[in-house]
Amino acid sequence: MPDQQTVLELKHITQAYGQQLVVKELSLTLERGTIGCLLGASGCGKTTVLRTIAGFEPLLEGEILLDGECVSKPGYQLPPAKRQIGMVFQDYALCPHLSVFDNVAFGLRGLAKATHIKQVNEALELVGLHSEHARYPHEISGGQQQRVALARALAPKPRLLLMDEPFSNLDVTLRERLSMEVRDILKEYGTTALFVTHNQHEAFAVADRIGVMHNGEILQWDSAHNLYHQPASPQIANFVGEGALIKGVVKDKGRVETGLGLLDGIMTDATPDNTAVQLLVRPEDILHNDDSQITAKVLRRNFRGANIMYTLLLENGDKVQALVPSHCDHQPGENIGIQPDVRHLVLFPIDLQKREMTTRTA
Repeated sequence: MPDQQTVLELKHITQAYGQQLVVKELSLTLERGTIGCLLGASGCGKTTVLRTIAGFEPLLEGEILLDGECVSKPGYQLPPAKRQIGMVFQDYALCPHLSVFDNVAFGLRGLAKATHIKQVNEALELVGLHSEHARYPHEISGGQQQRVALARALAPKPRLLLMDEPFSNLDVTLRERLSMEVRDILKEYGTTALFVTHNQHEAFAVADRIGVMHNGEILQWDSAHNLYHQPASPQIANFVGEGALIKGVVKDKGRVETGLGLLDGIMTDATPDNTAVQLLVRPEDILHNDDSQITAKVLRRNFRGANIMYTLLLENGDKVQALVPSHCDHQPGENIGIQPDVRHLVLFPIDLQKREMTTRTA
């Protein structure tokens, strides 16, 4: 019997356009009430995954299950209209000649009139647009249009909601505010959802589980906290958040010798002594301290208002980043004192990386 809490399960799904594999044996599960996200650069296959779940694309291999029921496999595809899936498109796809109320009601045909009206009003109340029900899309803001599209997708009470780059058409300030609002709405409604984005801030703000995608594969499916603090590979470490990978050698008692000195922290994985490694160093791991004996040259500065992001060159040639309060203003070429505060030692053995690369290219 399938787990009754699992709403969506992708089992080794593969999809191709012509001879080009776009999704490669991808698997994930999404539990009831969970918000998931596929995060990756353009062309990594994340929107194709969404389209296969919705039923717009067939599968070359694998299975898609909703509430334990197979809805897609090679040679079989349950029509999109029968999947009970809501969809929020990147351009919202609102009907310009219909009012806000009628746009939300668009997917509720076939219901009794009283039920129809009740579900539309509930959805509009949920997204805070009940007072705008008589207006038309061109009469409301972009953020309100986005919430109308969300209300329309939620009104039929879908078992799964899919969202394709839902905030990409909004300005930065509105995008940040609405991403939090959408999370609150989905949680209040108890909706299981999966969305795709290339924006890490959106993924972190909205999702409970995030899959970092690259070349049609999920490299890591995890919480935002674990992706940031316990990345599974150097590629994820470089992609998620800011920071640098520096050279190191594991010494006795789990300490690591680096260009920042001998670092002692919590190791995410046991690594044998004398192993050559790369160590992940985040900007918050480097403190500005004029009294420190460790110095670094400022290569670049990025003023961010309250803070300045410095790119620094260590004496051994490694580069790190440091996020420093902006009243500590230094120019490229200056040497500044720094103090490492690396509490979690995220290590990637260099020999293992070389073996993995050799295996992949063999």
